Amino acid sequence: MKYVFSAVITKEQGGYSAICPELGVASQGSDVTIAEKNIKEAVELYIEDMTAKELELYSHANNSAPVLKTFEVSHA
Repeated sequence: MKYVFSAVITKEQGGYSAICPELGVASQGSDVTIAEKNIKEAVELYIEDMTAKELELYSHANNSAPVLKTFEVSHA
């Protein structure tokens, strides 16, 4: 069975950090490609012990696409 998760990848000092917001799983990599590979691997390991019922929410049929927005705030 295949499941759909999100990854938010951000530039950090010395590389990139990646987080899967649905599960709270995080990883990192020296570039975007490696960060993406590492977060996928981390999620695969995380869900190994989850039941089919727990994973049902993340199936293709039940998943709606996440919305990622950026915004600015001011600070005096």
